[in-house]
Amino acid sequence: MKTAALTILLLTLISSRALERGRDYMREKVCQEFNSIGKERFRAGAIIASSRKYSNATLEEILNIVEEMVSISEKCCPEGTDPDCYENESLALSARSCRDPAPFPKHPGIAACCTEEGLEQKLCLAALKHPNKEFPTYVEPSNDEVCEAFAKDPQGFQDRYLYEYSTDYSNAPLPVLAASTTSYLSMVATCCASAAPTPCFLKEKRNQKSLAMLTHMSNKACSRYNLLGGEKTTFSYVIQLAQKSTNASLEDVQTLARDASEVLSRTCNATANDNVQREFLEHTTKICSRLATKDERFGDCCTDTNTTKAYFCIYSLPWAKSPDLPDFHKPKSEDLCREGGYPEPYSYMYEIARRYTYVPEALFLAIRKTSRNIVASCCSDVDPKACFGVKRPQMEEQINDLLTKGNKLCWEYTHLPFLEFKTKLRETYSKSLPEATEEVLSGLVEERANFASTCCLLNAPPVYCVLKIKTGVSQTCSHSVCLLH
Repeated sequence: MKTAALTILLLTLISSRALERGRDYMREKVCQEFNSIGKERFRAGAIIASSRKYSNATLEEILNIVEEMVSISEKCCPEGTDPDCYENESLALSARSCRDPAPFPKHPGIAACCTEEGLEQKLCLAALKHPNKEFPTYVEPSNDEVCEAFAKDPQGFQDRYLYEYSTDYSNAPLPVLAASTTSYLSMVATCCASAAPTPCFLKEKRNQKSLAMLTHMSNKACSRYNLLGGEKTTFSYVIQLAQKSTNASLEDVQTLARDASEVLSRTCNATANDNVQREFLEHTTKICSRLATKDERFGDCCTDTNTTKAYFCIYSLPWAKSPDLPDFHKPKSEDLCREGGYPEPYSYMYEIARRYTYVPEALFLAIRKTSRNIVASCCSDVDPKACFGVKRPQMEEQINDLLTKGNKLCWEYTHLPFLEFKTKLRETYSKSLPEATEEVLSGLVEERANFASTCCLLNAPPVYCVLKIKTGVSQTCSHSVCLLH
């Protein structure tokens, strides 16, 4: 599969932006790629693109829409075909998508699109996309299982692999995803035909390690970027860097966080594979130039001459130990409503993150949002001073309580064996809830342990963890002003 050609196909095939450029553009691009790379490669690319876009669809639904795309291209792309063929057939496909039941990927927005007609209907349907997956489900089979499935049905194996891998890594930049799947399928075809499959797989997987790491990291990073947007992604990196390197200055952390967000804004929808890798490598170089001499752990990662491995090492670094730092300046209530009175966007949370290095990032996201809302509410109140006098002490008390408990919970989860961690949870709940039944205690322990195993991790799923934190806080809040409720 030619990756360079495939990227044009993928962007054209299922893109409302491409449709907006006109029917001749669509027909020329699709037919150019279909005739250039051939039916089989075209079909594989369509599976990747469709699976990436409709990440909650079934394999059958994906293959149904792919076969329609291939059929249209086979019918309308041969030289001398009626120029209106592609437009007429694609309009007919849109109409079939509006039938109930249609055999294609389901989406709650389809009904609204189907009230439109013609090009507007096509544009509306092309813009639909399933929400991002926060939890991967793909598990690579063993080498023996792979070769057995491949030998039994090579085409079926390829279709299922492209579907399962692309839905799980749907946020990875398309060129990276295409290169990764192509390399894997090439390895399977080579090693399953080898007289010594096991050594072959070991060698090929070692050769593909950098690409596999790039796919994994870019998928995680772009998932976060797509979920949070640019500004919150910058904030997310400020927290991560401050918790990993407590020696890093605010200037270093802010500069690197903003650069990371800008890199993702350019690469998550990139069209050239070398651009994605180059951007990540350049960002890694910037991290190393600023932090390698200030933090021993970063310095160790940056000694790796393979920059992709160096970035993966930095990405995988655990939280730093919470240092004993002096108190820092907090703005006075009367200054918060003045222009320029609110603290620099990231400085306040940067200082907290350095002191509470085990607090889940999702808790910072939730605290930041709610504290800003409370400030905005008091600043628009008829008596801001009185409002702050009531709400600020309560807010600060709750923030300190949440930070202390969150730091303790994730420190214990990180450092204790899991069974010992659950035992300590039970002891804590038994003391705080002496009247609770065994059933209630067991439920609370399991719920908190499940939260810790998912959210007491750097690079944890942000949306899921924020929701879990809000639910937990609202259930135990005792103040009239309930932070995060």
